[in-house]
Amino acid sequence: MKGLSLTVLWILSTPVIGAIAQTQTPPYNIGRVATAEEIRARDISVAPDGSGLPVGKGAASQGGKIYQTLCANCHGDRGEGVAKYPPLVGGRGTLTNKNPKLTVGSYWPYATTVWDYIHRTMPYQRPGTLIGALTADETYAVTAFILYINGIVDEKAELTEKTLPQIRMPNRDGFVADPRPDVLRKNEKTESKVK
Repeated sequence: MKGLSLTVLWILSTPVIGAIAQTQTPPYNIGRVATAEEIRARDISVAPDGSGLPVGKGAASQGGKIYQTLCANCHGDRGEGVAKYPPLVGGRGTLTNKNPKLTVGSYWPYATTVWDYIHRTMPYQRPGTLIGALTADETYAVTAFILYINGIVDEKAELTEKTLPQIRMPNRDGFVADPRPDVLRKNEKTESKVK
């Protein structure tokens, strides 16, 4: 009985002790509320239907030059991959094999997610929206080049926020829809916008 009484006392006193400790914590006056401009600069979410893509444009020919400077050391001159860095090209028809080759051309379902991934994470040494990262136009150009070396767009292709969502990737229909009712409704709405 004594053990039960101590447990009940502990359960009842824990929230009170926590509340007292929280009221005694001194304010540190660290940080500030982000400005609208700072929020906008980091609001880089891009959906499969292209919503969230910034205004911009870039051609595969421009992207090839940027790719050679910033990407080829890791991904190879033609996207073949180097050492531990993955290939970006090839693999079509391998997804049902024992050892599928997951690349932009074989696996990715939407060209917009390729743009989003490049913009958020590349180049590897200085990714995202930090100083020195790729601009929107550079990201469109590199995306166009990668799609070109995968045989998805023409060498003269110029991508924009309007044309990129229209590209039909080879594995667009290769993913299984999430069967949960709430997610299924969202997926149906997104798919109807993309088609």
